[in-house]
Amino acid sequence: MLLAMSLAAGQLSAQKKPLDHSVYDGWESIQERVLSNNGEYVAFTVNPQEGDGRLVLANKANSWRLEVPRGYQVSLSADSRYAVFKIKPNYQETRDARIKKKRPDDMPKDSLGIVQLGSSNVLKIARVKAYKMPSDAGGWMAYHMDKPLPDTAKKAPVVPKNPQADSLRKVVDSLTALLQKFPEKVQQKYLKDAEGLGLNAEGLDADEPAGAAAGGGDAGTELVWYELATGKKLTWKNALDFTTDKMGNKLVIKTAKVGKGNAYVLSVDVAAAKVDTVMKAFNDVKNLTLDEQGLQLAFVAERDSSAKAIQKFYKLWYWRHGTDSAVLIADRTTAGKTNGWTVSEFANLSFSKSGERLMFGVAPVMPPKDTTVPEFEKAQLDIWHYKDDYLQPYQLRNLTRELNRSYLTVYHVGLKKVVQLADQQLQDVRPSGNGDGKWFWAVDDKASRIASQWAGRGKGDMYVIDPATGSKQLVKAGVDGMPMGTSMDGTTLLWYETGDKQYHTWKDGKEYVPSKGIKVALYDEENDVPDDPSPYGALSWEKDGSALYVYDRYDIWKLDPMAAKAPEMITGGIGRSYKWTIRWQNLNREENFVESGKPYLFTIFNNTDKTAAIKWQAIGKPFVLNKMAQQTLPTRLASFVKAKDADVLSFSTENYQQSPDIRVAALADAVSQPMQAIVLCQPNPQQSQYLWGTAELIEWKAYDGKMTQGIVYKPENFDPKKKYPMIAYFYETLSDGLYSYTAPAPTPSRLNIPFFVSRGYVVLAPDIHYRKGEPGQSAYDYIVSGARHLVKLGYVDSTKMGLQGQSWGGYQTVQLITMTKLFAAAWAGAPVANMTSAYGGIRWESGLNRQFQYEKTQSRIGATLWERQDLYLKNSPLFHLPKNKTPLVVMHNDADGAVPWYQGIELFTAMRRLNQPVWLLQYNNEAHNLVERRNRKDIQIREQQFFDWLLKGEKPAKWLTEGVPATMKGRDYGLE
Repeated sequence: MLLAMSLAAGQLSAQKKPLDHSVYDGWESIQERVLSNNGEYVAFTVNPQEGDGRLVLANKANSWRLEVPRGYQVSLSADSRYAVFKIKPNYQETRDARIKKKRPDDMPKDSLGIVQLGSSNVLKIARVKAYKMPSDAGGWMAYHMDKPLPDTAKKAPVVPKNPQADSLRKVVDSLTALLQKFPEKVQQKYLKDAEGLGLNAEGLDADEPAGAAAGGGDAGTELVWYELATGKKLTWKNALDFTTDKMGNKLVIKTAKVGKGNAYVLSVDVAAAKVDTVMKAFNDVKNLTLDEQGLQLAFVAERDSSAKAIQKFYKLWYWRHGTDSAVLIADRTTAGKTNGWTVSEFANLSFSKSGERLMFGVAPVMPPKDTTVPEFEKAQLDIWHYKDDYLQPYQLRNLTRELNRSYLTVYHVGLKKVVQLADQQLQDVRPSGNGDGKWFWAVDDKASRIASQWAGRGKGDMYVIDPATGSKQLVKAGVDGMPMGTSMDGTTLLWYETGDKQYHTWKDGKEYVPSKGIKVALYDEENDVPDDPSPYGALSWEKDGSALYVYDRYDIWKLDPMAAKAPEMITGGIGRSYKWTIRWQNLNREENFVESGKPYLFTIFNNTDKTAAIKWQAIGKPFVLNKMAQQTLPTRLASFVKAKDADVLSFSTENYQQSPDIRVAALADAVSQPMQAIVLCQPNPQQSQYLWGTAELIEWKAYDGKMTQGIVYKPENFDPKKKYPMIAYFYETLSDGLYSYTAPAPTPSRLNIPFFVSRGYVVLAPDIHYRKGEPGQSAYDYIVSGARHLVKLGYVDSTKMGLQGQSWGGYQTVQLITMTKLFAAAWAGAPVANMTSAYGGIRWESGLNRQFQYEKTQSRIGATLWERQDLYLKNSPLFHLPKNKTPLVVMHNDADGAVPWYQGIELFTAMRRLNQPVWLLQYNNEAHNLVERRNRKDIQIREQQFFDWLLKGEKPAKWLTEGVPATMKGRDYGLE
C-alpha cells in the first residue's frame, strides 16, 4: 500500500511542469478587501498580473456569491445593503485602442455597477468616471459621467451662441417641472437664475448637451444623485466637481458655465429635497470641503481676475446650512495673517471634528514672471550656493511643492476670527485632536539642514502653538530624535530622544521622561549601522490622555505621561520569554487611540521559527496567552479588516507554497482557530500544475563566529543525494519572510525565487549582520559561510553556485567576486562600484546628497571620506577587480534615481579593460528598479539564460556570446 501511494505521488509530480515565462500574466492576487458594517458581506478583487480581473461579492458563510468581471474600487453602503463599484473596460479592447492611438476621449471608459447584496442583478451604467457614497449613513450615492462619445455629442442639440427667447423658455419649463416639488420661495429664487444652472430631473431634456460649455471654461458632464433603494434620480447636466459628507446629509456640486449663464456651487439637502445656491458667477472654485455633519461648507474661489491676468488671487468662502449664500471669510486683506500674504489655492481645507475650526492655508504673494523678455532669450541655469539650506537638486526635485507651499491658518467659526499658525520659521505645523486639540506642534530644523547632507537627519527646536491665538512656545531646543505628536486632547506632546534613548513628554510647560526605569531597550537591539538606533515606536495613547503605550522588541509598556507612576509591562514579559514580538493592529483608522477595557487585535510573531498567531485582547486586562507557543502557525497572517458594527474579522494566510487567501470568521473563532476560518478565495489553482518547492529555515555559524539564520528554498521532490546548482540572493536580513509567498512575476530587480526553484535550483537567502566600517567583509562572512554550509550538507554543487543582488545587494555581489573565486556566475543590479566617487553624488529621485548613506546608514563606513579613506577604498570593488574571476551581468539604468548610473559604467569599463566577462543592461528611461512590465519580462528571460548557461551548462543566448549592436536595436534582441 505504501509503495502504491509512493508511486502515485511520483506519477503526479512527474505530470507537473516547471514554471516558464508564459505563466506570469495569469498569476492572481487578492487586492481590495471590504467588510460590510454588519459583518455579513465581504467584497474583494482578484486580479491577474496582466489582463481582466474580477470583483467578488460574498456573504460570510460563502453561501451567496457573485462575481463581476473587471469590477474594482468597491464600496459597501453604510446600511450593508448595497455594493457600488466601477467596472473597467475589457483589457484587450483597451490594448487595441492604445495600438490605434485613439484620443483620450475615444478610449474605452469605465462603467458603474450597483448590486443589492444577496441578489444576482447588476445594474450597469456606462461611461462613469467617478462616484462617491457617504461612508457613515445615507441610502444614496452620486456618480459623475464621463464625456459622451463624440458621435453622440454631435447629434445632441447645441445651445446657440445667442439664445433666443424660445430656447430659454424650454430651459425654464424643464426647471419648473422639477422645482414644483420645492416651496414657492425656492421656486422663485431658482427661476430667476434658470439659465446656466443645468439642473434637470430624469426624463426632462435640457437644451444644452452634457458637456457643452459655450463662452469658454471647462466643459461639465452629467452628475447623477441616485437613491439606492428606489432608483430615483436627479441629474445636473454640466457638473465639474462634487463632494459629499460622511453622514449623507449633503451633496455639493460645482457646475460649469453654460452659454452666457453662470457657473454655480450648489448644495443639495438630501433629506429635505432642497437645493441651495451657495455661489454663482465665478471663474474657478477649488477644494469643496464639508464638515462631518454636512452642515458647513468651505472652498476657495477666484471670481475677480480677468482671464488674461498674470496673477489670480483666491479667496476663502464659507457657507452654513440654512444661510442664503456663501460669505467671504479670508482674502489678501484679512487681519490675523501676515501682511501681503494671500489665501492659497493649493492648501487642503478641513474642518475639525467638532466643526468649530476650519483649517486652510495662506502663502506669500509670488512676484509675477517677467514677460517682457521672450523665453528663448533668457539664460537657463541653476546656481548652487554653499549657504543654501538644501542642494539645488533637492530644491529642483521639490520645486512644485515649494511653489505650492501653504502655511496652516485657522478660521474659528464661532468667533469669526482668522489666526495664522505656520510661518517661514515653523513651516509645517501639525494639528492635534482631529483639529480640536489644545496645542498644535511644529519643529524648526533650519539650523541643521545643511548638516543633514552628511548626518541624514537634523536636530530641531520643538514648539507648541496655540490655535486660539497663534502664540508659539518653545518646548525644547536642539532635539535629536523623533517627534511623535500629541495626546488626543492636544495637551501633551511626545517625542523620542536618541541621546538618552528615552521617550519624553511635555505638558503645561514641564518636561517628563515617562519611560525612565525600563531596563530593556526601547530601541533596535540589532542596530548595525553607524548611527543611533531607532525606537520600536509607540502603540497609541489612551483616549483621555491618561496613559501612553510603547513597544520594546517583544513586549508592550504602559507609561504615565507625567512619570508619576512607574512603567508597567502590560504583556507580562511573555514576549521576551518566548521571543515573540507582540504588536497592536489598528482596525479602525478613524480612531488613533485605545481605551482601557476595550478589546483589540494583536499579532504575535515568533522570532525563532517565524510562525505567527493573533489574539483578541482587552487593554488593561492580564495578557494571558495560554500555551500560545503551541498555537503559533507556520504561516503569515496579514490584511486584517474588521466589520465596523460586528465582531467579524477578515484576514489572509500565506506561506511559500500558498498565495495569500481571504478568510472570514467571528473574531473569537478567528483568534483561536485562524486556519479554520471560512476561506472565501484561494487564488492560483493552476499552481498545482507546476513544480514548486519548499522554504526551510536553516542556521549556521558565520565566519565572525556568530550563529545566523537564513532561508533555503529547495525544488519539489528534493533529493538530498543529488547535487543542485545554487543561487544566493541577499540584501540584509530576510529570514523573517520564511512564510511569505512570492508569486512568479517578471522581476523589477530581485531574484524570481519560485521560478528558479521550479527549474531545479536551490536558492539561499542568508541573513547578514554588519560591523562598522566592514560592509564588504561582513557580507563575505555571512554569504560565503552560508553557501559553504550548504555544500557541506551535500546537496549543492560547489562548482555551480551563483550570486544575485539588487542595489545594496548588487554592491555586495560585486564586492564578493573580488574576494572569492567560489562563485561561477554573478548578477548585480544597480551596484555601487566606487564608494569614493559615489560618496559625493546625488540620489536624483530625491535630490539628496549621498554622504549620509556612507557615514550614518546603509553603507556603514561610519566616517567621512577624508577621515577613513582606507575604508572607502577597501570596500570599493572597483579597486580590487584584478582579483575577479567571475562572469558578471550588471543592470544599471539611465534614469536610476538612487544609485548614480555612472557607477555601473565605471564597473563595466574597468572589467572590459581587464578583459573580464561582463555585460551591462541599460534599460532606457528606467528607474533604480524596473517599472515597465515589458522590461521586467525581458530581464527575467536574460537572467534565466545567463544562469542556465553558467550553472547548468546550457547553450548561451546570442546576447551573451555576440551582443547586440546599436544598429540592431529594436530589431534583434539577441535572445535566440
